[in-house]
Amino acid sequence: MRGVLERMERAGRPRLHTLSPEQARAAYALGADILEVPRAAMERVETLAIPTRDGTALGARLVAPSRAAGLPVLLYLHGGGFTIGSSATHDILCRELARLAGCMVVSLDYRLAPEHRFPTASHDAWDALTWLVAHAKGLGADPQRIAVGGDSAGGTLATVNAILARDAGLPLALQLLFYPGCAAHQDTPSHARFSRGLVLDEAAISWFFSQYVLDRSQREDWRFAPLLAPDVEGVAPAWIGLAECDPLVDEGIDYADKLRAAGVPVDLEIYRGVTHEFIKMGRAIPEARTAHADAAAALRAAFELS
Repeated sequence: MRGVLERMERAGRPRLHTLSPEQARAAYALGADILEVPRAAMERVETLAIPTRDGTALGARLVAPSRAAGLPVLLYLHGGGFTIGSSATHDILCRELARLAGCMVVSLDYRLAPEHRFPTASHDAWDALTWLVAHAKGLGADPQRIAVGGDSAGGTLATVNAILARDAGLPLALQLLFYPGCAAHQDTPSHARFSRGLVLDEAAISWFFSQYVLDRSQREDWRFAPLLAPDVEGVAPAWIGLAECDPLVDEGIDYADKLRAAGVPVDLEIYRGVTHEFIKMGRAIPEARTAHADAAAALRAAFELS
């Protein structure tokens, strides 16, 4: 991990938070696959259009390792501080989860800030999940075996979907969370300890959130900070994978504790010596490949696949 950080420093690329949102998206997309594992071939790759409550059609990418009918399906929500990232930047990761778990993955292009501020991304994620449930059979998926997942900001959106699904009586098999953002404010010890010099630092977090939320009241809305959700009893079981050297690690542990206290089954893995974004560095970081396998095993268990 240290070697990766040193190479990133030597490359001399501008930090994303010093760019405009449009420039940051382009820069992130340009480097998204550099350290990824090889792109897995999929038997099925399709582009979907998913409608939202305001009539906007969102793009989504469906990948599946086979054309068999009745595959379980994961709705995946990409990371990027609600500001950058796409189904394209997370395509390799989604293919790897589909390959290892033997499931269909639908990766959503929810709308990004600052053009679309809080709670648009949350609305888009929920609209996509309800659409997926309604149209699963038409896609060849099993409507009784649906999971939600995501990394970083996408992990936040997945946790929110799990709570909304509980409230709507929509059973989910699993919430699959890679280092999700869960807290209203960046005030845990890990935020102080890992505030500088890593892949995600304090300056970047502040910049991302300034694009998405406008004031303190929005930060303290549980759809931004799931740790503030009044009740998580009865939400879907969770698999949570955290990076040890990550500003978000403490709030991820806190959310796991909150779920456990409410009686929700939680499988928590902390990958030692790695930083935020490590799951997209499988060519260089063995822990990324371990995390892929662990997450896929959790999906297979939740979907009751042999």
